[in-house]
Amino acid sequence: MKAVVQRVLEAKVEVAGVTTGSIGLGLLVYLGIGKKDLESDVHFMVEKIVGLRIFDDDSGKMNHSVKDVDGDILLVSQFTLYGSVKKGSRPSFNEAADPKKANHYYNQVKEQISKTLSKTSQAGIFGAKMKVCSENDGPVTLLLSTD
Repeated sequence: MKAVVQRVLEAKVEVAGVTTGSIGLGLLVYLGIGKKDLESDVHFMVEKIVGLRIFDDDSGKMNHSVKDVDGDILLVSQFTLYGSVKKGSRPSFNEAADPKKANHYYNQVKEQISKTLSKTSQAGIFGAKMKVCSENDGPVTLLLSTD
């Protein structure tokens, strides 16, 4: 499982002109599911995302998590995180999970985030062509992986 996590002031995702998720202060998370991912990776990734201390405390140090600042998380499925361009210029997605498995794990991550934050997860629609808009804060962008 791979994730690109961005600290944002606001973000939203639209599908066919309809907003399916929108947040203020929080994290925009692009999530990719790999062929080798397991159920245990879901828990690891959720704990890592929710626990990241990347929000400033009173002295300006990154010391608070999204939960500490009562922020939100916008989750967007992103199979292209498993794209490889080691050979040629056209990406190969051979390491991405099949859509059924990926959708299952994506929904599990979304549900666990909601439970952990005690609020409804905001998200894109799995497999849809989406338009994502965000106002990054910092910018702070981290790459996470269960590999």
